[in-house]
Amino acid sequence: MISNQILQNTIDGIKGISRIDLGVIDVEGTVLAATFKEAEDYLKEAEAFASSPADSQAMRGCHFFKVFDERQLEYILLANGDGDDAYMIGKMAVFQVQGLLVAYKERFDKDNFIKNLLLDNLLLVDIYNRSKKLHIDTQVRRVVYIIETDQDNDGNDVERVKSIFGGKLKDFVTAVDEKDIIVVKELAENETYDDLYKAAEVMLDLFKGEVKREIHIAYGTIVGEIKDVSRSYKEARMALDVGKIFFQGKSVVAYSTLGIGRLIYQLPIPLCKMFIGEIFEGKFPDDFDEETLTTINKFFENSLNVSETSRQLYIHRNTLVYRLDKLQKSTGLDLRVFEDAITFKIALMVVKYMKYMEAIDY
Repeated sequence: MISNQILQNTIDGIKGISRIDLGVIDVEGTVLAATFKEAEDYLKEAEAFASSPADSQAMRGCHFFKVFDERQLEYILLANGDGDDAYMIGKMAVFQVQGLLVAYKERFDKDNFIKNLLLDNLLLVDIYNRSKKLHIDTQVRRVVYIIETDQDNDGNDVERVKSIFGGKLKDFVTAVDEKDIIVVKELAENETYDDLYKAAEVMLDLFKGEVKREIHIAYGTIVGEIKDVSRSYKEARMALDVGKIFFQGKSVVAYSTLGIGRLIYQLPIPLCKMFIGEIFEGKFPDDFDEETLTTINKFFENSLNVSETSRQLYIHRNTLVYRLDKLQKSTGLDLRVFEDAITFKIALMVVKYMKYMEAIDY
């Protein structure tokens, strides 16, 4: 459970203070970490010691100690020397490694718990029982972020995010698949959705400067109980997908800002096709020429204001009116009428959604 590098750093530190050489051997007889080369020469003695009932023993000028994890033998620790100093330092090293085992096991258990919580793999009673056992508050404000990277996680991206959140005991950073990093962030009572956006920008800044990397960040709504964390995760997941369809170019998307895109995303494709067929008689809105589409989009951007739209398009007002009249004849919708404009806008969004889903299927 503990990495070899952590074990090596630990015994290096102890040797630096005590000047006693140490080694750690696993139950299979492999030297995991050592401060002296001769540790390999004690494998037979370590194997015999592992099978004995003793917890410590001196052999061939070296003290041997057993390191247990909940009564299960995990490591054999060597302290080079057969005097009282080597024995005392060996016992201290055993205490330190056992403390690491407890800490890393709790960290592993928390990570496992958070993953199962996000994926809705726990019963309600289990959520509260395990939260209590792992000393995780159940009645605090939290939000879930998803950081989608364009590369498979090799651990570096996760560690990078942990560098800003991992040090906070009440925040959790984990990964549920190859590309997504999940942050479950605990919030203070005075933190608002503006603060959530700023936190997302801080995460985004971690990846700035890397060539040709595309990072998307989405987050759900704030929840007040731990049982609702999975809901915030699902919201963030939806925000990530909806953002790619309707908010292209935005690196950070919040579930609370999805608007009508959230509703369209939940429509079945057959219903979308029926809607487009009824409104446009089989012709897709984006089949129009580039000039017409530019005119439509600019007209929407300017809240159906004819004068402002014509000014920004550098065309005469009558030219814009002519284009709108022409569009009305071909579609039966007059974009100067609010109800028709809404219908046309929704149709454009529905088509975007349909094309996105078709691309995923392929």
